[in-house]
Amino acid sequence: MALATELVTLADVLAARELLGDVVRVTPMERSRALAAQVGGPVLLKCENLQRTGSFKLRGAYTRIARLTAEERSRGVVAASAGNHAQGVALAARLLGTTSTVFMPGGAPLPKVAATRAYGATVRLQGDTVDRCLESAQRFARETGAVFIHPFDHPDVVAGQGTLGLEILEQCPDVRTVVVCTGGGGLVAGVAVAIKALRPDVRVVGVQAAGAAAFPGSLAAGHPVALPGMSTIADGIAVGRPGEVTFRHVAALVDEIVTVSEEDISRALLLLLERAKLVVEPAGAAAVAAVLAGAVEVEAPVVTVLSGGNIDPLLLLRVIEHGLSAARRYLSFTVKFEDRPGSLARMLALVAEAGGNVLDVSHARTDPRLHLGEVDVVLRVETKGAEHSEELMAALRGAGYRLHFG
Repeated sequence: MALATELVTLADVLAARELLGDVVRVTPMERSRALAAQVGGPVLLKCENLQRTGSFKLRGAYTRIARLTAEERSRGVVAASAGNHAQGVALAARLLGTTSTVFMPGGAPLPKVAATRAYGATVRLQGDTVDRCLESAQRFARETGAVFIHPFDHPDVVAGQGTLGLEILEQCPDVRTVVVCTGGGGLVAGVAVAIKALRPDVRVVGVQAAGAAAFPGSLAAGHPVALPGMSTIADGIAVGRPGEVTFRHVAALVDEIVTVSEEDISRALLLLLERAKLVVEPAGAAAVAAVLAGAVEVEAPVVTVLSGGNIDPLLLLRVIEHGLSAARRYLSFTVKFEDRPGSLARMLALVAEAGGNVLDVSHARTDPRLHLGEVDVVLRVETKGAEHSEELMAALRGAGYRLHFG
């Protein structure tokens, strides 16, 4: 295996594939007609959300643990993760006959916590970020002798994730652009190792959530730089500082790092659910979000990696609603008019005539800003999209109603 001061090689990735054998599945590649229409050429979805444990993380975790000595494995392993690496380490440890302890943020999605425990790990909830959990896991390793399994910053992990790059080239030999979600950088680094070694003409692009984008500033500075804070629904890529190993690989091999907004991620998740019939977590939808939002210039054929599908159902409900709002399929506004019998009914009839579906109605009569006899009505209306929303608002305004948003 490559030393920590060197870049992982194609030979390392090929050796990792031999190690993984039947442990991981070759995940399917699905075409997206909706995204193809967006970019003017074929767009394929690499469905790592259908991988064992629900994400690509098993590739790197198993490779790392499999390369430990028997003595090291006898001491057990420890990891830190928001959920996907946790499950990968837990399953890999069980398959390789060692014990695992995983530190997870207190706010980690409950299904991910439950799945990690089901794979056999001892879970410790601590802190509110993955970075804080990393500190706790490293301290645990020093105190107990357990081997720390980093979620991204180790050559073995990068090599394991790189096996995904091999599959992309085999399943789409004429690929021109590969778009990969990016947190700490292990996946995009490994994919870039494999692809640049075999097809240096293929463009590799990493995608970060704008609220947790540590790579742009780090690349500008020439070394890993920690973010002062993070805020994103994409917990799987919420990493405040790139790793030393992954930073070197990204700086040397990845063509570009772009960012996407929360609205972009929500719209992408909704598109994958509605059009591709695929359940994907917010982090896993980041690559699709970049293509859908036009945040990255791509040459087709394009492969976008769906890195994981482990989403809390409650978060899924919130993200779907957020995505519908971002796509202008939900309208929420306030209308002020005279509080007279039949006033609300007339307005609702107009909404119905325009094809809107009223989801919620609430009244406010006690606001001190209202004049005597006035009422504020807050409506949430389902529409058929941005164009229909504009038509509905024009109909209401044409009838003399004043709409207030926000």
